[in-house]
Amino acid sequence: MTAGSAVEFAVPEALGGGAGPTAPAVDGIVYLDHHATTPCDPRVVEAMLPCFQGVFANPASPHAAGRRADELVQRARQQVADLLACEPSEIVFTSGASEANNLAIKGAAEADPQQRRHLITAVTEHKAVLDVMARLEGRGYEVTYLPVQADGRLSLERLRRALRPDTLMLSLMLANNEIGVLHPIPEIAALCRRRGVLMHCDAAQALAHVDCRIATLDVDLLSISAHKAYGPKGIGALYVRRRPRVRLTPRIEGGGQERGRRSGTLNVPGIVGFGAACALVAEQGPRDAIHCADLRDLLLQRLRQGVPDLRVHGSLEHRLPNNLNVSFPGVDGQQLLRHLPHLAVSSGAACSSPSHDGSYVLKALAAPPEAVDGALRCGVGRFSTHREIELASDQILAAVAHCRRHPAPAAAACGAPC
Repeated sequence: MTAGSAVEFAVPEALGGGAGPTAPAVDGIVYLDHHATTPCDPRVVEAMLPCFQGVFANPASPHAAGRRADELVQRARQQVADLLACEPSEIVFTSGASEANNLAIKGAAEADPQQRRHLITAVTEHKAVLDVMARLEGRGYEVTYLPVQADGRLSLERLRRALRPDTLMLSLMLANNEIGVLHPIPEIAALCRRRGVLMHCDAAQALAHVDCRIATLDVDLLSISAHKAYGPKGIGALYVRRRPRVRLTPRIEGGGQERGRRSGTLNVPGIVGFGAACALVAEQGPRDAIHCADLRDLLLQRLRQGVPDLRVHGSLEHRLPNNLNVSFPGVDGQQLLRHLPHLAVSSGAACSSPSHDGSYVLKALAAPPEAVDGALRCGVGRFSTHREIELASDQILAAVAHCRRHPAPAAAACGAPC
């Protein structure tokens, strides 16, 4: 995180302060898969406990117990809004970033008063965006899938040429979930604003690590998820700009919750946990980013010492501080994973079926076939330690040496989370 990018926000006393507790241990495993999910911070768990033990009422109920639950929801909404530096009324709680992406893209497409039918995204987007775009194509919309540069970033000039009078929206992630590369979202959003095009950004991977304030990004719609930021699973949010107003057709109707934009009984424990997680990110996010970058760089240094010809995929300059995506010439990534039983990492491939045909993200970067077939994605986190990096690098180097001595005849199907 760059200097001056942190949002000033004090963690409530109930959440604790200082360096914080250690994360729950995973028996015998070094956990470096923070892109798939992060451990729930014990302070977040503590903040959620009252929602199970006493404040369990439906926040839409008019009685005192319901009002108390609603107070917790509104406090959490404020905490999320404070991290993004937006209005609480601009936060719509969802089940996660995937639902937020669906609401943003489909909702804006159906509600557009001009009935524009052209959308733009990048070929390296998460499936929660690409599959939505494919669905809209089946309904008569036209989608432009922009290629990325060799470093994984989108070219402003290529985007400028793709914009048309009937372009409704650009959907582009802030940080890629495989290679951690950061797109220049503020510049891209400014270009879209000048052309009257809505800008949606999936910031799920970025929320815990970089500046996601709306004034910085200047986007119209922003998808986030708690479990990527040391919060619970099953809860996320969509930021929806009020001025100028972004209109959305709801995806879930019946009850009128969230100002009619997302009906259904609110997940009070999840929302409270999300708020607590955002408060912690606001308070210690810059420290976490420095900590993660130091450990990530140490991991890369140790791996390069053992395997000088390793490949790093994507820009190292414009990258999440906790991400490292590498491949080792002559080593199949899936075989490598099978020889790392005590290390929680994943392949760079985003697999969607048993017929593994490699990472579409790495293909977009024109990576060599052996890298596409399974690079190694390592993601450090808030609770990662120097000792864990030493153990992880030793395990990886030993596994690489073994795989080079005994190469696999063919890669196995990927079982890694996307």
